Amino acid sequence: MTAGGPLSTRLTDLTGIRHPIVQTGMGYVARPRLVAAAANAGALGVLAAATLSYDELTAAVAEVKAAAPGRPFGVNLRADAPDAARRIALMGREGVRVASFAQAPTRELIRAAHDEGMVAVPSVGARRHAEKVAEWGADAVIVQGGEGGGHTGRVPTTLLLPQVVDALRGSGVAVVGAGGFFDGRGLVAALAYGADGIAMGTRFLLTSDAPVPRAVQDRYLAADVTGTLVTTEVDGVPHRVLATDFVRSLERGGPLVRYPRALRNAVRFSRLSGTPLRAMLREGRAMRGARELSWPQVLMAANTPVLLRAAMVEGRADLGVMASGQVAGVIADLPSCAELVDRIMAETEEVLGRLKN
Repeated sequence: MTAGGPLSTRLTDLTGIRHPIVQTGMGYVARPRLVAAAANAGALGVLAAATLSYDELTAAVAEVKAAAPGRPFGVNLRADAPDAARRIALMGREGVRVASFAQAPTRELIRAAHDEGMVAVPSVGARRHAEKVAEWGADAVIVQGGEGGGHTGRVPTTLLLPQVVDALRGSGVAVVGAGGFFDGRGLVAALAYGADGIAMGTRFLLTSDAPVPRAVQDRYLAADVTGTLVTTEVDGVPHRVLATDFVRSLERGGPLVRYPRALRNAVRFSRLSGTPLRAMLREGRAMRGARELSWPQVLMAANTPVLLRAAMVEGRADLGVMASGQVAGVIADLPSCAELVDRIMAETEEVLGRLKN
């Protein structure tokens, strides 16, 4: 790495980005403006497509391409979406570089991404999941430790990341650390573990390029490192969010409150996304089998997009859920993506230089 220059790793070689930094595909946050800003800064911007219809995805990809011409970027997909293959074909036609998956994709979806000339990058939260997707042909994995925001596991990044690096050593699969990263020191630490880069969600959410209401960003900036909690009351599976009064009320709610609310949200999400209820039931049935969820938990899964949208789009921090990593407690500013990435790379160079002396 030369002064002001790029840092080459397997991640940068695979994707064509300048710096080994990924902006993750956060629902209702990773919209075209943020993705383009991250891409123009030399990072890998990843567009969140789980809550977009096919036509909305088409328009969003075009918007990113117009705002970041020639820059590689990715699209994050739900692996269990009924039209996942069609979306991958669209991404291939439009020259999207990376197919990112929020859940473990099937072998067939990875092959489809490769057939379209894309790099397949699933997110994983356990060593065995990383090993499985590597066997299926994944090019890289984003390894999220328990301190990360949104759906998360219990193993911290400092233990999970080296486990996965060791498990995939010699496979050629790039490993990207996620959960707790926000500066150049973290990037150097990830490289020391043997990773090929870092992925950040909350840190990119807290930039001036993020399309998030300022009042919601202020709630994140006000949090300390103990200001998040992991709850199953949002959608039935562990979810790290800001510990607001609203979330605590969900924690106190019993079945008589929880399930009628989930049913109402399922209907609302169907209207917002254009997804027919019949299709949602099919997806729910598949989710139930894949994740071993009960039917009440499947119903609760409809809460996630509705409650996220309430905060991230409508600015209702009092009535929405704000997915957040614990790292929110050490973030105090709202730089642009360009300022953030430049700062991280300058810190990385400074730390690496200090370690050599």
